Amino acid sequence: MARYFSSDFMLGILGGGQLGKMLLQETSRMDIQTAVLDPSSFSPCKGRSSVFEVGDLKDFDTVYRFGKLCEVLTIEIEHVNIAALEKLENEGVRVYPKPYSLNIIQDKRRQKDFYRDNGIPTSPFTPFERKSDLNAHELSYPCVWKSATQGYDGRGVEILKGPGDFDRLPDEPGLIEAFAGKMKEVSVIVARRASGQMATLPAVEMEFHPTANLVEFLFSPTSLDRNQESQAEKIALQVAEALDMVGVLAVEMFVREDGQIWVNESAPRPHNSGHHTIEANYNSQYELHVRAILDLPLGSTSSRSAAVMVNILGEPGETGYVEYQGIDEVLAMEGVYVHIYGKKQTRPFRKMGHVTIIANDLESAKTKASKVKNTLKATAWKTR
Repeated sequence: MARYFSSDFMLGILGGGQLGKMLLQETSRMDIQTAVLDPSSFSPCKGRSSVFEVGDLKDFDTVYRFGKLCEVLTIEIEHVNIAALEKLENEGVRVYPKPYSLNIIQDKRRQKDFYRDNGIPTSPFTPFERKSDLNAHELSYPCVWKSATQGYDGRGVEILKGPGDFDRLPDEPGLIEAFAGKMKEVSVIVARRASGQMATLPAVEMEFHPTANLVEFLFSPTSLDRNQESQAEKIALQVAEALDMVGVLAVEMFVREDGQIWVNESAPRPHNSGHHTIEANYNSQYELHVRAILDLPLGSTSSRSAAVMVNILGEPGETGYVEYQGIDEVLAMEGVYVHIYGKKQTRPFRKMGHVTIIANDLESAKTKASKVKNTLKATAWKTR
């Protein structure tokens, strides 16, 4: 076995946001050296890794040079320079997820083509390079527009209710998807080792903010029946295997009222839909990612308790240095775990942290989660 622990082995992470910070909590616990590259000197990972560098994740030379410091290189954000990763991989650096997988995920049109070509159920879609490629009056409304690249945290996705909504979209490459109608949104996270072992974390159900298109609440377990959960798990495993994924992969799905399950999108990294696993599962998604990319046994993915996760989003109309209103009351609650990401500046609907609530049953966790949501607010300092 390779010497990863308490050695000179170096694990590189492209991206230094909150996902990287939570990855570092696992590598620190296992005494694995880490190097982080991020565009911002104010990254949440700053000061928490063995090596920290500021640089452009999309610049070939920057990513290539950084990668040469590492024996294994992974990501916490998929918007990185693929060509540099391909060169590093060819020169012997173990890059996980593989550049092949990332290339598919980076463009939502390629992602949808991949689902179709591999027999993975997904919504009907029409890709385009320019808005003029489509006639707004010939589309079937409601429908969903997605930007081909760069969309995340609710950006780059719009539900179109008529031609007027289409006319207001930016003129950039994208796709139009059929609207899923009444449905439940769920996610299954798959962990897959380089040697092929796979495991899934139990499915979770997500409730989105009505205007920001961001997850507001996450519930574990879901309200799906056993057959639906089993089907969702099989689809997620199918996606991970077809992608030749190494690491963790979050597969977001729509469970439609008619029983059909459509894959919405996949994220080849730790994901917002797995934050609760830090407290609620035997092995968190972050530990599973580290184990998978180092080809170590995955261990147990079982839940230890029911859980609800609440995202702490910047309050509407609030921009500036952050202050957390109501945090004393929340910290006094039993079974409540507050995670602050380390972002100094808040703005409307920015992800500033999350709270996980664990309980013996989901209804108890939901009751407490509602209190947390109404109490804890990320606001801007009025004076500083």
